[in-house]
Amino acid sequence: MPGRIAVSEQATTAWRTATLTEIRRETPRAATFRLSVPNWAGHLPGQHLMLRLTAQDGYVAQRHYSIASAPDDSGHLELTLGHVPDGEVSGWFHTMAQPGDTVEVRGPLSGFFAWPGDRPALLLGAGSGVVPLMSMVRHHRARALTVPLRMLVSAQSPEELIYAGELGAETTPVFTRSAPAGIPVGRMTSAHVIPLLADQPPCGWEAYVCGSNGFAEHASQLLVQAGQPVERIRIERFG
Repeated sequence: MPGRIAVSEQATTAWRTATLTEIRRETPRAATFRLSVPNWAGHLPGQHLMLRLTAQDGYVAQRHYSIASAPDDSGHLELTLGHVPDGEVSGWFHTMAQPGDTVEVRGPLSGFFAWPGDRPALLLGAGSGVVPLMSMVRHHRARALTVPLRMLVSAQSPEELIYAGELGAETTPVFTRSAPAGIPVGRMTSAHVIPLLADQPPCGWEAYVCGSNGFAEHASQLLVQAGQPVERIRIERFG
């Protein structure tokens, strides 16, 4: 069961024109951008794409972004982007982009972090690291999968929790700076992870960790200390 998941490389090298169709505010610093992508080859939850912006003077900026939407046949993709200070691409999306604008995308990319729904999944994310994990949660719901799935997600506050209105019983939020009354404030600890490992399915969890370098290191250590096999931890980090 553990190991790299095979993903077709078909059409991943071709750039495709994507049209922005909708913008949804998620938090004060993050928004979801829905793109129409004709002839999209399809993706697996957890995969990402390359996005390219070309200015009128020919200047090109490229960035990798995780896909937030579940796989379907609608010909649409969703990306959730935080507004990075001085970020060329995220800055354009947050301050200038409007429905009808076009960008170029290439992908899907990376099979290592993909989860096709065939094994129990334990998801740990922080900040915008929840984006590829939410693709997995949405896939789990859309297909009414019975395989176990649990998610721990860390955010500075309830206001900064991306997809807050969409999270369900599978998710436990952890708030590092402020929290609703009665909920402890602090970083993710072994107290959050150990119960999930103690109550794991008979075949064990496949763990997916996504966030900053610091969070990825911290969360993976918590998993190992709680008994999760190293070879069954998949990590995607940024920053």
